[in-house]
Amino acid sequence: MSTNELSMTSDAGLACCTPLATGAAMSAAQAEQVAPLLKALADSVRLRLVSLIAASPSGEACVCDLNDAFDLTQATISHHLKVLHSAGLLDRDKRGVWVYYAVRPAALAAVANLFDTAALAPA
Repeated sequence: MSTNELSMTSDAGLACCTPLATGAAMSAAQAEQVAPLLKALADSVRLRLVSLIAASPSGEACVCDLNDAFDLTQATISHHLKVLHSAGLLDRDKRGVWVYYAVRPAALAAVANLFDTAALAPA
């Protein structure tokens, strides 16, 4: 899959993230679009990577700075970051030999919106 196709897939996944508790069932197509976002986050290393990047004072983190937080090789960390980027959860910016990652706020908001239970609250 090309980078452009990945971007279109992840953007489509973000667009369809309406709350699950709205009373309207998610279509099969919507579930197919949202599943990669949840699948990417359903790994403890990737979830922690997103947390570390989001908590970074500058709002971004270099892969070189993330390695020390894990007992994993740089190649493994880079693989996890690639999965998160491909799902549309992270933006990346190559600077020289290093790649910097930043959380896509809209992506996290869309995932959080899935689990918005306000529609279930009694009126």
